[in-house]
Amino acid sequence: MNVRTSTTRTPLTANHIRGFWAAWGGWALDGMDSFIYALVLTPALTELLPKSGIPATPGNVGFYGSVLFALFLIGWGLSMVWGPIADRFGRVRTLALTILCYSAFTFAAALSTNLWHLAAFRLLAGLGIGGEWAIGGTYVAESWPEDRRRMGAGYLHTGYYFGFFLAAIANYFIGARYGWRWMFAIGGTPALLVTFIQYAVSESSTWQKHDRRRPTMRSAFGKLFSPQYARRTWLNSLYLLVSIVGLWAGSVYVPTSVTQIALRDGYSGADAARLASYGTMILSAGTIVGCLVLPLLADAYGRRFTLGLYFAIMLVSIAVGFGYVFYLPHALTPFMMVLFTLGVGGANFAMYTLWLPEQYATDCRASAFAFATSVGRFAGAGITFLVGAGVQHFHTIGTPVALTSLAFAVGLLLLPFGEETRGKPLPA
Repeated sequence: MNVRTSTTRTPLTANHIRGFWAAWGGWALDGMDSFIYALVLTPALTELLPKSGIPATPGNVGFYGSVLFALFLIGWGLSMVWGPIADRFGRVRTLALTILCYSAFTFAAALSTNLWHLAAFRLLAGLGIGGEWAIGGTYVAESWPEDRRRMGAGYLHTGYYFGFFLAAIANYFIGARYGWRWMFAIGGTPALLVTFIQYAVSESSTWQKHDRRRPTMRSAFGKLFSPQYARRTWLNSLYLLVSIVGLWAGSVYVPTSVTQIALRDGYSGADAARLASYGTMILSAGTIVGCLVLPLLADAYGRRFTLGLYFAIMLVSIAVGFGYVFYLPHALTPFMMVLFTLGVGGANFAMYTLWLPEQYATDCRASAFAFATSVGRFAGAGITFLVGAGVQHFHTIGTPVALTSLAFAVGLLLLPFGEETRGKPLPA
């Protein structure tokens, strides 16, 4: 029976395939852009802090790096504005605008002459990066056939972490040799994808066929807090906040952590930068595996159980990796091993690509996706700032980051209250 089902799936049209690769490519290059900063954090701030009148001590690099991460998250939080725009004017045009936004400001970061220029450009890049996920995920959910869209969600989310892999390769061959500015310049290349999206991809058929009048941006956003949706909107936002704490206070500190461990073990600065790239590749490989497995688990065991499993993996990986392994005398090899499991747990974000579209109707789906994936970034910015303050206080990355694993314990307690959608079709 299973074999027959797998061979009679609805075939994908040329536009399904083009649309998927447009969304996947945007999300991959989005991931590359967002992770470039993590890879070049130390060299960029080492150069820019003195130009801003601030000594480039390890404590200051950690503290101001967290400030910039927090500003980036605030920009991502503001990206919720793209959702109502997409509900009103369409998915494809809005997707192109988000990619153009983050590409332009990532490239601009290469021209920074002081810390505050870089901070402003990262905030504005965050505005575009946050919007791409929400609109791309909504587009794939609506355009792919019902019997294939769940796997489409898993495939789509591999793009972000493939982008990490691209960033690591670029850092290995370019960043380590030519410097951090060239890394940001490479981050401007996604703008080239916009032309392809505009001319080769047709609008979501679900959005086009919606028989009601196009919603105003205000009504699309307001529906999220109607009696029908308010509870799930706030719960989804809390789940995302838990995931955000893990991603930005855990994974984003991986390159700096690997660099510090390598330097502590006697490697040169250039070798440490390359090892940070290896660490990122291992993290990305684990997450890609996690993304591909997640839809299968979600269909077999339900959305809430599967997300809980990934939360548990994150809790253990962050606590053990940063709280224990980071401080071992020869920590490099065991820390690299932990990075793979941390990567698998990091695929928890793929659940939202699958789950969020299933909970909302077409006239507010993009708004819901954008709001839930963005509003938690404001709180995440504060938590990231606290982690940076902890790094400055304890003079170490390990302990403050390990403490962020507690967020996943809270997430596990909240999951039973979520909306289970296993076996239900995408709402009209």
